[in-house]
Amino acid sequence: MSTRSLLTTLVLTAALVSGGTASARQPETSTCDRGEFCAWPGTNYTGRPARLDLETANPGECIPLPDGLVARSFINNLTRDTTVFQGATCSTEAEFTTYPGKGTYVPDAPFVVRAIEVWGP
Repeated sequence: MSTRSLLTTLVLTAALVSGGTASARQPETSTCDRGEFCAWPGTNYTGRPARLDLETANPGECIPLPDGLVARSFINNLTRDTTVFQGATCSTEAEFTTYPGKGTYVPDAPFVVRAIEVWGP
């Protein structure tokens, strides 16, 4: 095995083991359709998911997760980028991060998520 191949293998393995913020890992039973943002109360997509169909959401609008949900894993299956917020009012005083649309899987969020904002097309 070449040094370059070994290095590539080590980097990919480290990324998988570390459980990075975004992952290609998908939940066992997909319950998040295209065009939805889905959030779970537990890591690794456990618990009852909230499925948000945000086709009428305005770009930049703060959308608290329903029923006071505190999400620890989520999927952005929207076509638009989405920012997740620790605070329910989308305050930038707390943690926040933007994830690309079209299938971003986050099995273990870096912080609890209470609200989201979607961005333009």
